[in-house]
Amino acid sequence: MRQILARLCLASISISLLGQAPCVIAFVPRALFASRRVASAAARAMASSPDPSPVASTALSETCPRTGNPLPNLPIPDPLLSITPGTWAHDTMSRRLNEEILQRTYEENEEAFNSAPFAEALRRLNELRAELREASSTKLRDLRFDRSTDGRPPDVVDLEEREWREILAPHVEAGDTWLSTPWLVAEFYAYRRLVEALGYHDQSNPATYLYDPFLVAKRAGLESSVSSAENMLEKVTSLPRTKEGVALAAAFALWGNKMDLSIWPADAENSSMDVFAKILHAADDNLLHDDTEALTEHCERLRDRGGGMVDIIVDNAGFELVTDLALADHLVASGVAKVVTFQLKSHPTFVSDALEKDLRETVEHYTALSPEKYPNNQAAGVRWQKYLDEGKWVCHEDNFWVQPSPMWEMPAPLRSDMKERCDLAFVKGDANYRRLLGDRYWDYSSPFQDVVGCYFPCPVCSLRTLKAEVGC
Repeated sequence: MRQILARLCLASISISLLGQAPCVIAFVPRALFASRRVASAAARAMASSPDPSPVASTALSETCPRTGNPLPNLPIPDPLLSITPGTWAHDTMSRRLNEEILQRTYEENEEAFNSAPFAEALRRLNELRAELREASSTKLRDLRFDRSTDGRPPDVVDLEEREWREILAPHVEAGDTWLSTPWLVAEFYAYRRLVEALGYHDQSNPATYLYDPFLVAKRAGLESSVSSAENMLEKVTSLPRTKEGVALAAAFALWGNKMDLSIWPADAENSSMDVFAKILHAADDNLLHDDTEALTEHCERLRDRGGGMVDIIVDNAGFELVTDLALADHLVASGVAKVVTFQLKSHPTFVSDALEKDLRETVEHYTALSPEKYPNNQAAGVRWQKYLDEGKWVCHEDNFWVQPSPMWEMPAPLRSDMKERCDLAFVKGDANYRRLLGDRYWDYSSPFQDVVGCYFPCPVCSLRTLKAEVGC
């Protein structure tokens, strides 16, 4: 009970901590799936008993009605909305998105927005902002697609339009507003509306076609990452090819520059494992849940069989992406992974979320650094480029990563690929974690296995700093 109360306490104050928030490491090995499925039958029986769970839930079915995929084993709670003042969701949709994010986006692209080729984009951006100023009363509409100017293949456009219509249909038909629509849906929809406003896919306008409105912020993050990364990457190259090495690489990917490196041994390659255990212990203080042991045991099995196929579902560009690359570097170099696939966004979203071009630009930037001033960064850039050239690192963009659907609604091609190919997936960041949980009010003591592991197509490790008020 004490552990559960501690979780609740930390989670309840996490929204005020923001960048210094507690974190979650959760890992589910494939071997646990079957035994947990047996327990799920009892959970469903309890949910239908006269003494139901205090968490509101939808009726359970064996598979997702939309996709036929497996569902969480537990009754699915209600989604987070944005209607309650004082919540992170309400502040985001009623104020922060328009007054901070879109305002800053305009300011960082002011010259472009006030040029003739961007006149229509600016008009549509202002329309979007006007809707958000009246978020409590403005109803959602369907996205607009123009096949005559869209630069993508027709089947890609058709698929995206169909997916978004299915996502929005319940809310458009119900007359939901920006606030009464589930928060995750409204938030992803807002960024997709920005893409629409820009004419991002409109190849008839070279000025706006594939124009990234967040490029200024991303490049600032990339340039500022260099000094912190130099120290970190020196440590990553000396990680032992053991469980402790994997644990530290994962900790870097979770904590980034908040890791305490002051106790790192000068001669790391010849140091005892006790030293690395001490470093790991120093990073444990603010963890809500830690399945590192299960993660490292799984990675050891992959290493023993000659390496596996590992995916990293990427979150942000900048320093966080550099830590993802460092994790992937260690996984390949230590023999845990034969190939690492980076799952990336297919268009700009959530300001700093990474596309393939952002990953490749990061590698190019680090490769071009001065080897005298930044020897570890530059050497890492060279290694990373070689991984890309040799096919040990693969980039994959997919529209699913820029949509609000819960991950149990993963489309069949992507799900089949991950189920058949992937031996381990790292899921990075708050928004991706929210999608793992469907952005719903799960009890904080709900087992991660019964919420996520039972439906995810492969073994999954979630690395997440807490922002939104969801967790398990």
